[in-house]
Amino acid sequence: MADPRGLDSVSGPAPGARRRAWAELLAGRVTRQKPGPGTGRKVQDSAVRLLRSHLDWSGLLLEVEGPPCKKLCLGPLIDHDGPEACSNLSTSFIGCPADQRLVTHEDCGPHIQVPHGSPRPEDTCGLCCSQGSALRDHASQLGVPVAVLSSQMAASSILRMCAAEAEHAHRVLLDTEQRKKLSSLIEITQYLLAHSMFSRLFFCQELWKVQNSLSLEALWRLHVHNVVSLWELLESSADLQAVVSWLFRNLRLLCEQVEAPCQHTDIARAMLSDFVRIFVLMGFQKNSDLRRNVEPEQMPQVARDVLERMLLFALEALAAGLQEESPAHKAVSCWFSMFSGQTFGSIISTDAPKRFFSHTLTQILTHKPVLRVSDAVQMQREWSFAKMPPLLTSLFRKLFVILSPEELVGHLQEVLETHEVNWQHVLSCVSTLVICLPEAQQLVHDWVARLLARAFESCDLDSMVTAFLVVRQAALEGPSVFPSYADWFQASFGSARGSHGCSKKALVFLFKFLSDLVPFEGARYMQVHILHPPLVPNKYRSLLTDYVTLAKTRLADLKVSIENMGLYEDLSSARDVTEPHSQAPQDVEKAILLFEHTGKIPVAVMEASIFRRPYYLSHFLPALLTPRVLPRVPDSRVAFIESLKRADKIPSSLYSTYRHACSTAEKNPENTAPGMKVEPNCVDEPLKLLMIALGGLRAAMTDPAQYDVLSAQIAVISERLGPALGVSEDDGSCEASKIQLSVLAPELEQQEQKVRVVDLLLTSFCQNLMAASSFAPPDRQGPWAARFTMTMCGHALLPAVLTRLCQLLHHQGPSLSASHVLGLAALAVHLGESRSVLPEVHVGPPAPARDLSIPEFFNSLLTCRTAESSRLCLKFCTAAISYSLCKFSSQSRDILYCCLSPGLIKKFQFLVFRLFSEARDPLSQEDTAGLAWKPLGLPSMDWQRAALCLWRQRTFQELLKEKQFHLTYRDWLQLELEIQPEVDSLSDTERWDFHQWAIHEHFLPQPAAAGGCDGDLETACTVLVDVLLDFCQSSRSHNHSENSDLVLGGCTGNRDIFSRLQEMAADLEQGPAAPYSHSSSRGHFLFRVFRRRLQALASGWDVAARLRKQQELLMYKRVLLSLPPLVLVGSPQVEQPAAPDCDEFFHLVNSELLNLSRCRPCPSSPLVPFSLACTVLQRNFCSQGGALSHDITVHFFRGLLNACSQSRDPSLTANLTLTACQTECPIVLTSALLWWPRLEPELHCRWRRCFQGPLPPELQRLQEAQQFAQSFLSPDTAAPAPGPAWVSAAALHFVIQQAGKESVESALEKLDCQREELLVCLFFFSLMGLLSSHLTPHIRQTSSAKAGDSLKALHVCGEILGFLQKRKISWLVLFQLTETDAGLGRVLLRLAPDEYIRLLPLAFYSLLSYFDKDALIRENAFLHVAVDMYMKLTCLFVAGETSAVSTPANRSQELQSQAGAGAGLGTFSSQMAHPTNGDPVGLIRKARLFLLQSIPQCPKKSFSNMEELLATSGDWDPEVSTALLSRQQAVSDTDLYQEPHLF
Repeated sequence: MADPRGLDSVSGPAPGARRRAWAELLAGRVTRQKPGPGTGRKVQDSAVRLLRSHLDWSGLLLEVEGPPCKKLCLGPLIDHDGPEACSNLSTSFIGCPADQRLVTHEDCGPHIQVPHGSPRPEDTCGLCCSQGSALRDHASQLGVPVAVLSSQMAASSILRMCAAEAEHAHRVLLDTEQRKKLSSLIEITQYLLAHSMFSRLFFCQELWKVQNSLSLEALWRLHVHNVVSLWELLESSADLQAVVSWLFRNLRLLCEQVEAPCQHTDIARAMLSDFVRIFVLMGFQKNSDLRRNVEPEQMPQVARDVLERMLLFALEALAAGLQEESPAHKAVSCWFSMFSGQTFGSIISTDAPKRFFSHTLTQILTHKPVLRVSDAVQMQREWSFAKMPPLLTSLFRKLFVILSPEELVGHLQEVLETHEVNWQHVLSCVSTLVICLPEAQQLVHDWVARLLARAFESCDLDSMVTAFLVVRQAALEGPSVFPSYADWFQASFGSARGSHGCSKKALVFLFKFLSDLVPFEGARYMQVHILHPPLVPNKYRSLLTDYVTLAKTRLADLKVSIENMGLYEDLSSARDVTEPHSQAPQDVEKAILLFEHTGKIPVAVMEASIFRRPYYLSHFLPALLTPRVLPRVPDSRVAFIESLKRADKIPSSLYSTYRHACSTAEKNPENTAPGMKVEPNCVDEPLKLLMIALGGLRAAMTDPAQYDVLSAQIAVISERLGPALGVSEDDGSCEASKIQLSVLAPELEQQEQKVRVVDLLLTSFCQNLMAASSFAPPDRQGPWAARFTMTMCGHALLPAVLTRLCQLLHHQGPSLSASHVLGLAALAVHLGESRSVLPEVHVGPPAPARDLSIPEFFNSLLTCRTAESSRLCLKFCTAAISYSLCKFSSQSRDILYCCLSPGLIKKFQFLVFRLFSEARDPLSQEDTAGLAWKPLGLPSMDWQRAALCLWRQRTFQELLKEKQFHLTYRDWLQLELEIQPEVDSLSDTERWDFHQWAIHEHFLPQPAAAGGCDGDLETACTVLVDVLLDFCQSSRSHNHSENSDLVLGGCTGNRDIFSRLQEMAADLEQGPAAPYSHSSSRGHFLFRVFRRRLQALASGWDVAARLRKQQELLMYKRVLLSLPPLVLVGSPQVEQPAAPDCDEFFHLVNSELLNLSRCRPCPSSPLVPFSLACTVLQRNFCSQGGALSHDITVHFFRGLLNACSQSRDPSLTANLTLTACQTECPIVLTSALLWWPRLEPELHCRWRRCFQGPLPPELQRLQEAQQFAQSFLSPDTAAPAPGPAWVSAAALHFVIQQAGKESVESALEKLDCQREELLVCLFFFSLMGLLSSHLTPHIRQTSSAKAGDSLKALHVCGEILGFLQKRKISWLVLFQLTETDAGLGRVLLRLAPDEYIRLLPLAFYSLLSYFDKDALIRENAFLHVAVDMYMKLTCLFVAGETSAVSTPANRSQELQSQAGAGAGLGTFSSQMAHPTNGDPVGLIRKARLFLLQSIPQCPKKSFSNMEELLATSGDWDPEVSTALLSRQQAVSDTDLYQEPHLF
């Protein structure tokens, strides 16, 4: 047996020299070296490395001494079929004949016995032992180490095995037979290695001698089975460059075979993955083993060279253009697929993959940097993400997996600063970065800011170039990814904060840079620079002017005109500038859309008509005035054209031509609008491309977590949306602060193509969500849905998307399938997630005008009014909440607050309580588990099960603990009031049961902190009334019901809730607290609600404020009328006197209901429609001036009788109450007088039935006043007037109003004998009647009837005034009433609404023709009153209050003619006859003339306190003021010269 130390003892001595052992040689070398620490070890390692690298083992074998012997023949051991002679050592020892005899050759020495075929496992050990023994014997005879002999034999066998393959086309894979042979060889080799009978180094050297015949799979298997590692194979090669070439060639062939259809694809892919991992570890791991036989840096360099050559091959193939299915395409695709986590999963813990990816990224960015900056400026729009080669995109995405966004941006910055770069690859990398890594978007923005700061700090042109190229590239990907270039440029240079404004040097640098760009950049960027120029100080304005001139010259060369730009052309788009004739139709559609929402001509159109007339006249108007068949009902286009015509923005000739062409089109409709027709193919082709892109996204949904793949496909969709819509990439519409939308009538007029695109996108989103959910729950689907949603928000598409969603959810909800509901709910969640960057939605008209966030908008679309809408709302809420809880399960609650509207969650709780009785029971502990999304993934959607599963889920129940999401008693009432009982999903009985549970079992016991009532029934009633009033107020404005003033009639669905209020009010009345006694200082809960709400209403006398208040008060009346009448009066006090407490009702009447006594017709306002104003006008509290309506009057007296029935002394209670009315609320008594014919029978009947006696004295007093008034209309003598005088005057006034003209004249003749106080009061009531006839004429009367009423009221006032003047009774006091007056004055003020008191100056000067001027002038108070009335009249006119008395022209003419015929009582000029002819200016003019004529005639005493009066009025009328002061001075001067009266 050979000495195991044979390698140390074998040498090649020179002739005649003594042989020395290796140890002796090494020892001698060491002794001759200068000793030092570690020197011996280094020399030993160097010697061994030298010998192993350059020793010729063939020469050594020839020098071995020994007896000559014949060569060992191993041929029988490599042939599976039988013995075969061989004369050299290039044979294998794998098999032997079947009889397993010892095979010998005539020249052979020892024999090796090997079984035929693959040895059995139990036989391998024995066979290998026999073979190893034979090898040792033969090596001993030859005098060579057994390891060398076995290694050479094994290498020869492998080379022979691969030789047959090399004869044909070069292949890298073995066939099945070769794998079997190699497997047997590997087993024997492993045995030899285990027994130190095999030399790896010699084996590798033998293999490399014929490397071109080697198979890559053979090397791989040797490496995998630990026969010899790839590192050892590489370091044993003498020519490393040849090895690199060989490996590159074989790896490229291997990549082609991986993609080729064959049965060994898995083996090829495993080989490629292993080689890549080995090369990455070998070339990029820091702590590699350096104790090798070659230089330390050679092996890492070999690995890097192989990887770089593969990358360069791929990049060059991409640059040359690849055809699908070509070998090169397959090879590149396969190589790029190796850059994945699956390949590097086993070594990901090391730092080698990250360094390899960084190195690869550098190689890509610096590959062939032949493009100049000017080339990049011109070509970069062709390098957007959607236009990049898919293979390059996939490579970038794979590189981004391991490297963080910060590392990527930092590496990109470093490469740009230190290398010459390939701008196409750099900018493509930027696009991929901002598309696939949302976190990188802000990093890129910050990087650009740093580049700009550095550029202006040191005038660094490279930083400036990089910043502009990077920004433009990122902006190409759309506003959902990066701000548009126009926005960035304006933000960076459009303010004083920009870096360019620090010095003149910086400004010169900026404009020099922009000027250098002009010859190369596109027209769109120059338009941005011109229309959004940098902010420049005035002294450097010439720099900007020079640049603008240069840019406009360049634009002219490009045949692009600033003046011909579209009105709404998007400057942020990098596309070619649109031709004016192509942009004009888009501008027209946008302008019409804005006109629909605002009702005004858009500002852009008005500006274009002045400053950009060439485009406006030559392109915009022709596109707008395209002939067509005009609709019978004018649409938005017609209204827009007419508005422009009225504003003189359409030339008359052009408009006439348009109208003539439209008339012609009606006769020949087939020839209509030829310019508007579009070839179907032109529209369908972009739409088909969009559908293909959407289909690609659907196919990629098999792995929804692959964000890079899905983002790439979504970027393609975004790229194709613009052409499909027929617009530029994004027209900036999403930049609007609000989106106008009508919920009740959402329309997408003249946007058929946009509707098709929106439907495609919505359908795709729903399908993709269902597909993705079949593979993974939402939390493992990645952010594809959010990215898709943001894509739908661009391209001016968001308004159309929201409009379509409104149509689907609010109007077509019941027809939606389960998948549609799921998809739309998820879309709503992601729109809510982006609420911070989306505009608000302005809902209305005709819905109440509100600005809603996106989640609130979706909440507004879902109602619970009917059974169908309730089911849809339940489905949508279940899907949206479940999706949100699952999607954001690992994130904070804040994201849920953004995505979901609290109203949506509350509606879900409401519907679950309402529809599922099992949900009303408390949840047990085991019920609070379960997966919210799981039931929604079932093929047959069970919404009840899904809703209950969500309801019982622990996460959802924890969410409900948040105050904003918890369903309160108020929330429940608001939702229940929307229910329409006739189409409810619950029957009447079920609904009653549900109300009883909700009020008495659920909300009433709940603490107030949890939204309940703390067990207080009065609190429950208070909240119910408050919510009921809110609901009626909103429903009236929203629905415009014919019976909108009726709480129970106009607001469908609230009848049952109002019944609950009546039941609860009855419970309170019967309870121990006796709330109707009003004993509590807080008062009745109903009046507390009224007071609080009235205080919260906006004060003011504008139309909108008054009508809102009128609406509110009308609802109060309906609530009061629906509750027991005792609420108005209250129960009598236990102690004497037994008078009920009516203070709250009196206060309500005096402060509010009285002021609503006459609501006047007023013009409509933007806030309150005219139809609503008319509705309020028709139905109000007061039918006559100074009186309440019949229903509230009767209700009060019924309450009074009920209170009397509970009193010990009914008559006294009635007397005390009515006596209190005389001073505290006199309008109650005047109302009783007005309605006495209808009120008296009921009072008599009920009093006699309850008390069997005559009416109380105070009621009898009202009866006597009525009889007194009636006596005036009879021929008999008038009865004496009962007291007080104002009661009799009120009764008389009402009788006169209801009587005919002849009866009135006869009745007025009897006034002469009445008391002065009664006449003054009657004159006051007649003044109120006069104002009432002008303010509130009866709606159903004709114009002549209205004129007659006004004339009759004026005539009555004049007659009464005549009697007062005839009897010299002072009546001027009626125009000087104040709150401080006592007695009669205070009572009269409480009988007149505030508005009537303010309008008394109108009544005063309306009676000019009836004034006895001579008598009036003699009164000291006349001038003061006349001047005061004139000043107030002027103020009314300035404030617009005089429009209240304006009447139609025909009525004015009738009044004038009839008044002229009947005049004769006045002593003033005929010019002053009936000044209230509908002309407030004329009335003021005549009042002024009257004053100027009267002032000189007034006595001295009339001017007392005049200076004080004039001081408070200001400069109201200089001429009248001068006349007064002059007359006053003249009177004073006369007093000075007059002799004093001494005696």
